[in-house]
Parts: sequence; structure tokens; C-alpha cells
Amino acid sequence: MVFLLPYFLLAQENYEIQVYASPTMPKGNTIFELHSNFTFKGEKNIVEKVIPSHHSLHETVEITHGITQNFEIGFYLFTNYTDPYGYNVIGSHIRPRVSAPKKWNWPVGVSLSTEFGYQRRRYSTETWNIEVRPIIDKQWGNFYLAFNPTFGISLKSDSNIHTPAFEPNLKASVTIHKLALGIEYYGDLGMLNHIPKLSEQSHALFVIVDLYFDPRWEINIGPGFGLTKNTDDLVCKILIGRRINWKSRNGR
Repeated sequence: MVFLLPYFLLAQENYEIQVYASPTMPKGNTIFELHSNFTFKGEKNIVEKVIPSHHSLHETVEITHGITQNFEIGFYLFTNYTDPYGYNVIGSHIRPRVSAPKKWNWPVGVSLSTEFGYQRRRYSTETWNIEVRPIIDKQWGNFYLAFNPTFGISLKSDSNIHTPAFEPNLKASVTIHKLALGIEYYGDLGMLNHIPKLSEQSHALFVIVDLYFDPRWEINIGPGFGLTKNTDDLVCKILIGRRINWKSRNGR
């Protein structure tokens, strides 16, 4: 499917390109997801000892399980194939997330995700990092809007700088029957204490389709386009997820 559809990647470090919705997995439920994206046009040179992203295939396995009605834990395994460097396992992350209970009756959905883990130095200048992702979303009839004002913090890197970087994500979509058409924005404005000029930042826009033919399945597809010179020009992504209610499967 990766090679049949036009895809886009932001940078070599992006192994999942997704704007999060606020709900967490219900207690006892699990979702298995495969994030696949291919860079059709990206960086062709080795930069800071990181291999190029051009014609690079990223695939990430994500498994998320609901611990309570408002708390989940996710696990990621990152892989990469880039010719001539071959296929490699890059690293893994763990991601606890908590959401605001529905009984609070907030006007918007809210949750907080914290992702922590390791990736090999050959693929990232930051080998250990943490991501703090507040998630805010709202559904108005067929219109959906989500905002993830994300902060990335390096724990171990070549520069040994730990100032948070601001990496906002935004999604807007309209549902028509059993599919949603929309856009997703992914940005990296740089470190909060020294935001570079716009041309040195990373900004990308995806045109996406979400398929809602079966509530057990999650499917998100779309090409993305770099808006600045520091962003890969053309990346495409496919996200396929399968939800499992273990109690239902066991007949209880």
C-alpha cells in the first residue's frame, strides 16, 4: 500500500505522523496500529551523521491498551528501510496518556500524552528524548478540529541542550457519510529560547482521508507537502489500526 499511494515525510525522525484525538482507549481494549510513510522527495545528503530521508520507508508498530476508562499506555517499535543502508530497527518509545473524564462535562475533549524513548544515533541527533503532548479537540456535527501543542525535550543529544522545542500539530476535517476529508499541519518552530527564522523552521501540510467503514478499524491516508526548505518536499503516509475488545471476543 505504501508504494501504491503518494506519501510524504517531514524528517528522518518522524516514524508516526499523526494528530492525536483526545479519547483514550476504553478499559480492557487494545488497538494495534501500523504507521507507514515513504519519503518520495527529501534530504539526499548525510547531515550531522544522520542518514538521508530521501526514498526512506518508515514503519512503526504501535500497541495501545486501556488500563482504566481514562488512562492508557502505548508502546512503539520504530523501523526504517533506506537504500543502501538496509532495513533496521531504530528504537522504541513508551507513552502513558490520561484523559479528562466525560462526567466533567468540559466543552472540549482534553488529554495529556507523555512519550519517552530511544532511537539510534545513526538516525537521529537525539538518542533519548521525551515528548509532552497536550491534546484538545472538538466535534461540531460533521466538522472536527484537533490541536496538539507539542513540546519535544532532548534528554541526550550531540548538542547536550535540553530546552523544549515547540512542535504544534493541527487537524481539521469534515465527515461525509463514512469518510472524512481534511488537512493536517505539522510544525517544528525550534527551541523556545531561540526560535529561528521561518525558512529554517519545519512546516508541512497533509491532505488526508479517514475511513469510517467499520468502528473496529482506523484508517488514515494522505500525501504531505513541505512548506519550507528544512522540510522534506513530498511524503505519504498510511495509518491502519485494529481495535479489539477482549471481553467481547471472549464472550463475556
